[in-house]
Amino acid sequence: MPEVRRINSGPGKVLLAVYILFAISAGARSVYQLATQFSVAPLAYLLSAFSAAVYIVAALAIGFRRRTLALTAVWIELVGVIGVGLFTLLAPEDFADDTVWTDFGIGYGFFPLILPVLGLLWLWRSQD
Repeated sequence: MPEVRRINSGPGKVLLAVYILFAISAGARSVYQLATQFSVAPLAYLLSAFSAAVYIVAALAIGFRRRTLALTAVWIELVGVIGVGLFTLLAPEDFADDTVWTDFGIGYGFFPLILPVLGLLWLWRSQD
């Protein structure tokens, strides 16, 4: 009988660590920007805060083996990074500053675009 793959085991541990890192990074960045520069680029800073919230939910869901919640958070992340990426390319004048998802995550080496794809692949292959 094949071994059951838990979403927070094996590669899931790496995925969890990356989501925690992104939650801290995006969260700290957005808190600072919202507190000190909100009037400069409110849309960008609110989107960064939203991305941080999505990363937190994904990390918690993976950590506590809540597969459905993890899938939902990762799908929201993928739609968000594609949507914001397209929007920042088509209407850059609407963004006075970058977000985590600007230009599909170019400021983070496109990892915000790659991460949800890897997350979905892992979540589909695992069981919980």
